[in-house]
Amino acid sequence: MAAIAMDSTACPFCNLLVPSSELQWHANNHFEDEQEQQQLAIDSELARQLVLAPPSPPSNFRESSSSNGGQKIHENIPCSIDLQKRGVFHRIEGGLMALLRNCLESDPDNTTSILSSYVDHFQSTKSEDVGWGCGWRNIQMLSSHLLSQRPEAREVLFGGLGFVPDIPSLQRWLEVAWEKGFDEPGAEHFDHKIYGLKKWIGTTECAALLRSFGVRAMVVDFGPKELELLYLSVPGSSVGKEGKSVMCKGGKRRGVQGYGPMDRYVFRKNQSFHQGDSSVSERTSGSSVELGGSSGNEKNVNGKGAGHQVLVDWVWNYFSDKNTTKSGSHRVIVSGKAPLYFQHDGHSRTIVGIQIKFQRNGTQQYNLLILDPGHRSAALEKSLRERVGWQKLIKRGIHTLKKPQYQLCYVDPGIATGEDLKSLKTINSTFLEI
Repeated sequence: MAAIAMDSTACPFCNLLVPSSELQWHANNHFEDEQEQQQLAIDSELARQLVLAPPSPPSNFRESSSSNGGQKIHENIPCSIDLQKRGVFHRIEGGLMALLRNCLESDPDNTTSILSSYVDHFQSTKSEDVGWGCGWRNIQMLSSHLLSQRPEAREVLFGGLGFVPDIPSLQRWLEVAWEKGFDEPGAEHFDHKIYGLKKWIGTTECAALLRSFGVRAMVVDFGPKELELLYLSVPGSSVGKEGKSVMCKGGKRRGVQGYGPMDRYVFRKNQSFHQGDSSVSERTSGSSVELGGSSGNEKNVNGKGAGHQVLVDWVWNYFSDKNTTKSGSHRVIVSGKAPLYFQHDGHSRTIVGIQIKFQRNGTQQYNLLILDPGHRSAALEKSLRERVGWQKLIKRGIHTLKKPQYQLCYVDPGIATGEDLKSLKTINSTFLEI
């Protein structure tokens, strides 16, 4: 007993005898926020329950719910609320967007930037989702803004618990969205199962997930004129008439109703998973602060008249919308607009703003301001704090847009209910030619 007493020290806050080697840890715990401590305990228990929980609702649940005369009682919704776990991310003191704003303030006087007010960066991790999880990470980034900046969204998203769920929890919520009838073609493609699977998702899955809570998530497609009839927004679209055929387990083929031209990328990737980092697909060496110009005379990968400026112009108009609240200086404007889910073949990222640079010859050049799930959050924070190399991590000029097709998901204000909510179950897109 004497030996134990000699190795123990009284805590200066509660006078409890603790081992000397643990005194600092014990004392620091007195400064921890009590609510955070409780949440950590809850998260630990929920993590244990997630491991023990079945991967998907049983098939007989789907049969009973679909045959309930349209009046579905989704018993798996309370389960998703109770079992969801908080998503882990690198917390940045002062906030990531505040650091980015400070860096943009130091740019030349002939530049103007418009930013979303708040976004947390969620990175893909080697132990969890590198090579397939970028879509889920972008949903987390978009959700971090909605939960922080839109009280009406905070009340409805993820059971109203107020935090961004981890990927398994988001997968459960997507299955709930499918059970409610949101994006039926997408649900059919995934056979209504996504929880626990390393499946690529895209813009339509993001839209379906958010729409199931009443959040007005909308999709915009950018592509060449010759593919116009593949887009749902076009009258007489062939989508949904002939369907698409994909290989299923056991070598059988089944028809799948297409729901947009970008779905082919999800379809193809889900048939053969490679544990590679998908973020390399659009990495270009020497991503520059300078841009390709806005004359519209650039050439795209097919050698045709450039149209990627159409995408950039759309993003500028989105963030600079006169109807949204703005603050800040003439050089950096903070917009009330949510970030954009940015999809292309091979990868997806999050657009958090845009910068315009006025050239002496009268032309205007643009940089998309992008957060990439493939980047390490700590490295991103370091570059922003030191103001070294951050441009190559975040700024993307029009010359980096080399894919023939792109897709965006954006969120309009307000929460849909009743018939308005029902109309969101079918995901249509707005088509713009590039």
